[in-house]
Amino acid sequence: MKLVCEGINLSEAVLKVVKACAGKTTVPVMECIKLSARNDSLTLTATDGEISIQKKIKAEIYEEGDICVPGRYFSDFIKKLEGEQITLSVEDKMMEITYADSQTAMQVLPADDFPKVDTDIDENSVVIATDELKKLITSTSFCCATDDSRPILKGCQIVISGDNICVTALDGFRLATANGKVVSSTAQNMEIICPARTLNEIEKMLPAGEGNTEIKLQRGLLLVCVDDTVLTSRLYNGDFIKKDNIIPKSFQTIVKVDRNLLKASIERAAILVRNDKNSLIIFDISSDKIEITSNSEIGNVQEPVKASAEGKDLKIAMNSKFIIDAINALNEEQVVLSFNNNVQPFICQNEGAKDSLYLILPVRTSNIA
Repeated sequence: MKLVCEGINLSEAVLKVVKACAGKTTVPVMECIKLSARNDSLTLTATDGEISIQKKIKAEIYEEGDICVPGRYFSDFIKKLEGEQITLSVEDKMMEITYADSQTAMQVLPADDFPKVDTDIDENSVVIATDELKKLITSTSFCCATDDSRPILKGCQIVISGDNICVTALDGFRLATANGKVVSSTAQNMEIICPARTLNEIEKMLPAGEGNTEIKLQRGLLLVCVDDTVLTSRLYNGDFIKKDNIIPKSFQTIVKVDRNLLKASIERAAILVRNDKNSLIIFDISSDKIEITSNSEIGNVQEPVKASAEGKDLKIAMNSKFIIDAINALNEEQVVLSFNNNVQPFICQNEGAKDSLYLILPVRTSNIA
């Protein structure tokens, strides 16, 4: 294999695909990026068995071929050559990287053992406005679990019914759900569970501005193509928790409050408890305010925030990070917090648009009677 390409193009491609390289593994080729030189382009592919990313760039191909390079080392090296024209040539088990007046040699592996990446996925197609897809992902994926105790919770449930799409995520302590519209769908009713990592990588791929994105689905696989970048991912199998069984239908205390004032006060209160296990803060809700307090070995915070409350007064403890994440995901000037008591979950929503909802479990503490 021998080719010439621009360093800036190669660096951008490598930085995109290296995210799919496996970490520590007993199969060395899974830590590699596969380089395929054909016609007038170089295709880079990486996979960890769950997610695969493929990127194509223009190159002058003098000798076609396929080879696997160590992903992290190659990525770290090539990003230092963005301003150079690069020649890659392979001889036996070594790849020579030539740039300016310099040369570097790097060991490579044969491409024969690299896993086949299936990009022939077209059984079902969902087309959605790119901005809508971005919003659905950023509004929910942060609530997915990050540990392996319940693997299915590391993914988002995506339900498509007619032209409606609903994305839900939860980690056992909080839940996020967001609704939107699709432009078209070949499947009228469909449910999948997509890894949060996959959705976050898709969100990074999506361009700014208007336009649509097509999601292809087949046999437990998902594919998204943006320009010359193709992402494929396995989907999770299993039964997702039914959110309708978790979200309360009625409430005893409903509070309307300025989003920015509430956020600023919580963030200040959270500073003194950021090293505590639950980053605990307390809301003391009365008819015209929320008294926000936090207490730790470092000190204590006590701040009143003007609010309008209906129903019973309430004192409730919560994880400050969870409530900050929920408020950050909302985008209206006024937000509504709805409670029942200090042990049942409460919800956060925009005052107007109800297309997204955040549910949080309170923290039980001896500080609250």
